[in-house]
Amino acid sequence: MNAFNLKNGTLYAENVALSSIAATYATPCYVYSKAALVHAFEQFQAGLTGTNHLICFAVKANPSLAILHLFASMGAGFDIVSGGELARVLAAGGDPNKVVFSGVGKSHDEMRAALKAGILCFNIESESELHRLNQVAAEMDKIAPVSLRVNPNVDAKTHPYISTGLKNNKFGVAFESAVQLYEQAAAMPNIAVHGVDCHIGSQITELSPFLDALDRVLSLVDHLESKGIHIAHIDVGGGIGITYSDEMPPAFKAYAEAIMQKLAGRDVKVMFEPGRALVGNAGVMLTKVEYLKMGNLDDADKPKNFAIVDAAMNDLMRPALYDAYHEIVAVQPREGKTQTYEIVGPVCESGDFLGHDRALALEEGDLLAVKSAGAYGMSMASNYNTRPRAAEIMVDGDQHYVIRAREKVEDLFALEIVPEPR
Repeated sequence: MNAFNLKNGTLYAENVALSSIAATYATPCYVYSKAALVHAFEQFQAGLTGTNHLICFAVKANPSLAILHLFASMGAGFDIVSGGELARVLAAGGDPNKVVFSGVGKSHDEMRAALKAGILCFNIESESELHRLNQVAAEMDKIAPVSLRVNPNVDAKTHPYISTGLKNNKFGVAFESAVQLYEQAAAMPNIAVHGVDCHIGSQITELSPFLDALDRVLSLVDHLESKGIHIAHIDVGGGIGITYSDEMPPAFKAYAEAIMQKLAGRDVKVMFEPGRALVGNAGVMLTKVEYLKMGNLDDADKPKNFAIVDAAMNDLMRPALYDAYHEIVAVQPREGKTQTYEIVGPVCESGDFLGHDRALALEEGDLLAVKSAGAYGMSMASNYNTRPRAAEIMVDGDQHYVIRAREKVEDLFALEIVPEPR
């Protein structure tokens, strides 16, 4: 579903003109389509009809309370990687018994908070973490439900920064060590083995890496069962990609059906951890062209033209961090000859860009929409250069409303203290 379309020469979100959004709330701002969020979740579920499953939205992709609340209302669980994300899920009305806790560095306090809340499962990523959790659970007179996040050493064929399933990645337990660690876990008095977890990376656009990883996981499950260690659920992780430009990821239904076919005949609950797949293309970031800075045609090298916009790398980090591509389009496209522009922000870094070599017909004051910004956009935003973070807006049909107010400059130093002279 594409919720962002041109109508009468203007880009709309559902039935609301993005120019109207910008006029009402100013720029930069994030705009989400409720219909696109609902559609993505329903499409993911469509391939799982009649199965014992749980879709746990990866909160790190977009932790907006409004979005978490929407997914919770549709029956979603949540994949968290911090105590802060757990607090967000609970504040949004999420069911703690549908929460899985991933991440390589869980602290004592985070473990205690998750045990107190009664989460579904801890995804354990090291032997030391397992021993710490057993100790914390004993102190609280609790039994901690666990899966081991097993690293299958499968190449996800994605960007190295978002690949997590190779043996040189920091995530998970080495496949060769998994059986021994499961045996330790099964013998611990305050640990209950519930499942096995595997997550090999993000923005994966082929089915084969998922299926190769699952084959390895299933061989481990069979080995564990032969040793009397029962696995009640298999968490296949997330990572299915979206279309940013010309990628062609598998349809949700095809992905889910391929996974379920591998699991045919097994009495296990299947858990998924999609993030980007549910929210990525449900959001855009709006920004305004402040200045056009044209290159010198007399330069020996190809002259560069710059469109300097009011959004920056602190608002959308992915291009600067990964050299990630986001399509950038005019909200009200102009007729006439295009120029090739670097789309850059006002932050004082040469790496502050949103897009390279974009052919656009622009004038100062024009609005641009940075597409596919619903995942890892606002969630990675910062206050670098003392820039307040953008507002977030939800569109629902012909209605629109703020789901996060724009920060004020004074908010950014409200917690700071200037010490009195001694």
